[in-house]
Amino acid sequence: MIRKFSAAFAGIRKGLGHRAVAMQFVLAGLALAAAAILRLDAMEWIAVIICTGLVISTEMLNTCIEKLCDLYTDAYNEQVGLIKDMAAGAVLVSSLCALITALIILGRHL
Repeated sequence: MIRKFSAAFAGIRKGLGHRAVAMQFVLAGLALAAAAILRLDAMEWIAVIICTGLVISTEMLNTCIEKLCDLYTDAYNEQVGLIKDMAAGAVLVSSLCALITALIILGRHL
């Protein structure tokens, strides 16, 4: 079990080596700092944590999918392009949901 957690933490560390993943961690840190400053209630904290986790997770999966596609071929491939676009779209959807949630929560506090 320790090896499984060790591999998972190694995956997070390696993910941080990619600009898009690192940026999502920075934005999550800012969101958590804002939550602390605004003294969110428990349900608002839960929403922030779920949203930040969702965005980071989708970004990490998107990065993995891109890496897998790049292993498959370095030449243009229509199907690979579709896969990469859909994975990027998943990040966009989770990010937009997080943004809307943030606007709703911030609207109450500001």
